[in-house]
Amino acid sequence: MSDKLIIAVVGATGSQGGGLVRAILADPAGPFTVRALTRDAGSAKAREFAAQGAEVVEADLDDEASVRRAFDGAYGAFVVTNYWVQRTPEEEQARTRATMELDQAATAARAAKDAGLKHVVWSTLEDTRPHFERLGSVVPDVFDGYKVPHFDAKGEANAAFTDLGVPTTFLQTTFYYEAFLVGQGPHRDENGELVLTNPMDDKVMSLVAADDIGKSALGIFRRGEEFVGRTVSIAGTHATGAELADKFTAALGEKVTYRPPTHDEVRASGQPGALEIANMFQFYADASDYFVGARDLGLVRELNPALRSLDSWLDEHKSELALS
Repeated sequence: MSDKLIIAVVGATGSQGGGLVRAILADPAGPFTVRALTRDAGSAKAREFAAQGAEVVEADLDDEASVRRAFDGAYGAFVVTNYWVQRTPEEEQARTRATMELDQAATAARAAKDAGLKHVVWSTLEDTRPHFERLGSVVPDVFDGYKVPHFDAKGEANAAFTDLGVPTTFLQTTFYYEAFLVGQGPHRDENGELVLTNPMDDKVMSLVAADDIGKSALGIFRRGEEFVGRTVSIAGTHATGAELADKFTAALGEKVTYRPPTHDEVRASGQPGALEIANMFQFYADASDYFVGARDLGLVRELNPALRSLDSWLDEHKSELALS
């Protein structure tokens, strides 16, 4: 019987959880073995992980009994919820996405407490509301008092773990590099020139490769009790909009011009989720000093020596950018 410690990974076939599964599998001499939790053990990714040596079990954060079973015998767990998961109209009517995240975090916290886990890494984000209040920023609600619901609900859900005394590290993430592949990257204007239009103006934002979230979580598990009760905020790059445009220019070999709209222009754009996207970027901009300052790249590199810079990531993925 193996004496390795089991890390149960919620959302194992997603971006963050998958990064942790791959990181554990890539370290066979390390102290951990991985139990990959997924809603569909028959999916291609789940089968791939099983073939590589992961224990794959079916569990769903909307089914507490399944999560409790999946945590049984584990040392620790990585927990992430997916605000953007596809939902049926009936599910949308039954509860808001924010309520779903709060419920799922509470489910995971209760299951972790009942299973006696020694360490949980909860993938979270800042609740933007107290920051906006502190800064005096006027920001419209998306719904029910939430300014950036996919941030605010995760931050609010931190209490699910602290209230139960679950030994937890709060891993605060940030904007994914991968968002540049799905509409957030440069595009051609009416003159055919490449422009980058995120609404940061001259403020610095923090970004990270999705895979590095899981790798950083593994570094936290390795440090164990040292990080229980702590908040760790991660990033791989800090850059202004103009600096991002320069990085795209270098990677693509074609000039990319930074042309930021205002937050109100984004809100009025009519694009899906425009209000939430604009509010998110206003948080990044208005609270830039706090947000970037909380993300110490030196600490992140200690936890994850393989941390990717945006420059290296762009060099690898530039052919995937949609530049039409």
